[in-house]
Amino acid sequence: QVQLVESGGGLVQAGTSLRLSCVDSERISSNGAMGWFRQAPGKAREFVAATSWSGTDSSTADSVKGRFTISADYAKNTVYLQMNSLKPEDTAVYYCAAARDYIGPYFQSQPWRYGYWGQGTQVTVSS
Repeated sequence: QVQLVESGGGLVQAGTSLRLSCVDSERISSNGAMGWFRQAPGKAREFVAATSWSGTDSSTADSVKGRFTISADYAKNTVYLQMNSLKPEDTAVYYCAAARDYIGPYFQSQPWRYGYWGQGTQVTVSS
């Protein structure tokens, strides 16, 4: 049973950084992909970033490009989301998700591509 556990969220001031982690208890495929999404109150779930486990393929939403970086540590079954220069509009619950493969930026930005989801971690950015 695949389990995804996020950590690293918290309350921070604008302009600071956080690093989220997501441990995949049972990596479903060596060719698999991991994604980060976020959901703010009253808004739809939004794609943030995705990467293949190999690290050769990745994509990032325009809204966070240049500030957020996704990376994967294959040996630790862990995916990270480094978030720099945080803004109040980054406030949301952040979810990691696992897919069986990485087939391109557009598809990896779609929630339906992912069969497994974590419980989410809250990130709150104060102004």
